Amino acid sequence: MEIEHLEELVIDYKNSIKTVAKKKILWKTKTKKLLVKTLNAVVKKYNIGWRVQELSWMNTNEAVNITFDSFPPELLETTNKIPTYQFIQGGALVFAESYSGDINVFILYPYIENLEDRSNEKEFNTYTPNSITEKLILEKVDEFLKEMIEWEVPPIKNKVGF
Repeated sequence: MEIEHLEELVIDYKNSIKTVAKKKILWKTKTKKLLVKTLNAVVKKYNIGWRVQELSWMNTNEAVNITFDSFPPELLETTNKIPTYQFIQGGALVFAESYSGDINVFILYPYIENLEDRSNEKEFNTYTPNSITEKLILEKVDEFLKEMIEWEVPPIKNKVGF
């Protein structure tokens, strides 16, 4: 094998770095802003105790999520009638930038000690930054709410707790 044999792979490697850089620039200039704007619009329209977070973690990667932070205000009177009721914070729909510049979308479930037979996370999919649209974001919020409803009131056969 001769050294010239590596030329094509060197070119491919340089192009792969350019591709990652383009994705990360798109995240910074468009995708992250769209996520924040769309999720904040959802929070403003439907006040059910959630909020939007912008996270910077894993060195240079970032994430945007919508998470349940408090109890829906209009239900406080109902839960105050049950002295032992405790709202479990958490549950988040996360759009996380990966090392490659793609966007991983997943759910984090609220954490409960000693919870059996339930994963704390559910992955939806991985998307390129330019495929993240308002429609896709709203579809994922829809899926997230369905998951949280099932988490709150699971089918009898998957009882939470004991």
